[in-house]
Amino acid sequence: MTLDPKTTAILLIEYQNEFTTKGGVLHDAVAGVMDETKILANTVNVVAAARKKGVTIMHAPITFAEGYGELTSQPYGILKGVVDGKAFTLLTTLDELKGHEEPARDRRPQGVRHGAYRDRVTWAESREQEAAELGYTVQPEVVIVGGGQGGIALGARLRQLGVPTIIIERNARPGDSWRKRYKSLALHDPVWYDHLPYIPFPENWPVFSPKDKIGDWLEMYTKVMELNYWGSTTAKSASYDESSKTWTLVVDRDGEEVTLQPRQLVLALGASGLPVVPEIPGAEKFRGAQHHSSAHPGPDEYKGKRAVVIGSTHIVRSDTLMDLGVGDLDAERALAAGVTTFKGDTIFASLPFRILHTFQIPVYAAIKERDQDFYDRLEKAGFDIDWGVDDSGLFLKYLRRGSGYYIDVGASELVANGDIKLAKGQVTELTEDEVVLQDGTRLPADLVVYATGYGSMNQLAADIIGQDVADKVGKVWGLGSGTPKDPGPWEGELRNMWKPTAQEGLWIHGGNLALSRYYSLYLALQLKARQEGIPTPVYNQAEVHHTE
Repeated sequence: MTLDPKTTAILLIEYQNEFTTKGGVLHDAVAGVMDETKILANTVNVVAAARKKGVTIMHAPITFAEGYGELTSQPYGILKGVVDGKAFTLLTTLDELKGHEEPARDRRPQGVRHGAYRDRVTWAESREQEAAELGYTVQPEVVIVGGGQGGIALGARLRQLGVPTIIIERNARPGDSWRKRYKSLALHDPVWYDHLPYIPFPENWPVFSPKDKIGDWLEMYTKVMELNYWGSTTAKSASYDESSKTWTLVVDRDGEEVTLQPRQLVLALGASGLPVVPEIPGAEKFRGAQHHSSAHPGPDEYKGKRAVVIGSTHIVRSDTLMDLGVGDLDAERALAAGVTTFKGDTIFASLPFRILHTFQIPVYAAIKERDQDFYDRLEKAGFDIDWGVDDSGLFLKYLRRGSGYYIDVGASELVANGDIKLAKGQVTELTEDEVVLQDGTRLPADLVVYATGYGSMNQLAADIIGQDVADKVGKVWGLGSGTPKDPGPWEGELRNMWKPTAQEGLWIHGGNLALSRYYSLYLALQLKARQEGIPTPVYNQAEVHHTE
């Protein structure tokens, strides 16, 4: 029988690790047959030969309706395992590109050229030459705009994949975005949640990293991972040439204008967009200091002053959140149960966003129950308790809108016991030395801090790529849940994050340390595939519905 490759496709219902991998719960039952029939090797050979002939290769996951209505009353084999195990999600991920694996373990670089060579080039000389040429006589494949933890993690992935990359950052040193924050800042996420790729924190690293310590770690990491990091560099403009498929990116590198021409441009501009500062009548007349909470330098220069903080939020105690919210995936007890960082990341990623709130609602119900006295005292002090529109708490707020929550490390207790006073109502005006509320309440103030959240990353992107391209790409972040600050329609993934956007050659990377670590792998693999000309078609690319 002769088949026409143009009208032929091979459909692969993927092999399950439980069957094909040693240690899988069902492997022993099929190992003999697999060895006898050489099923895996034969499949690889068939697919390779079919691809060579131009046959379409299709990979299909298996999905079932609620209650497994498609199955018979007495399923057997794989289908019985699905029902008995009550499986309801299947996550597939791209872990590596065959032929372009990272140089790790038995593929690690030699590090030295043994023998007597007059033309020997040392490691330091090679790095100096690369730094001198890349961006000047040699163009990078990728430029990452933003050198915080997200840009650094992605840069490390791309370095291991052999993709020439430059990271540009407006601050002088890696880690400065942390060092320049208020002096008491520490990470609110625990150490097990915050590892960077390749180099985990030492086992004696504190549970919550102080800001300067994490800044020093990022600087060290950038050096030892051999990243091409341009500090004191600002992106001025970027435009895309459809004919050459390259960007023209103009940057100011410590006073020198440099034009870069990468094929791929990644915006890694942080976990959120620009700070939202409300326009309040009379703000220009206020004689004291006023700034967004992200710019607050700390308490020292305001000692003895009268401060008014504008904004309210969802509150959850740190200790309780660590125990009930993340402990099973990111803690010593998780490691003891065999849940590594990568496994914990993958378990969480396997939960579809559509149903994630159903897992979070009972978590926050348990948090509320454990800390009921704390919340009762906050309410008695006049604080409006906010658990989200569907009581799903902090992480859904983060995914949907990127704001509206506070992990309490002590300040809320000052509210509950009355040391910090509460005033409720809409701010209508600032005078020279007061904040005026809608009901006429006047709050004397020497300092006004706007704890009013952040906007979309689109605002930051537009300053670089232009408003027209930013509008073409559409809203960044959010799920389309139809909840406050996350308008529908439903998308099912974080908008425009870690995947192709509507603008060819433009990518968005960001999120907290955990998301930056995990999804940097999949973004790096997509970028490597494009460098090598490996097709990576996009399934059902989402339409653009919102521009801010």
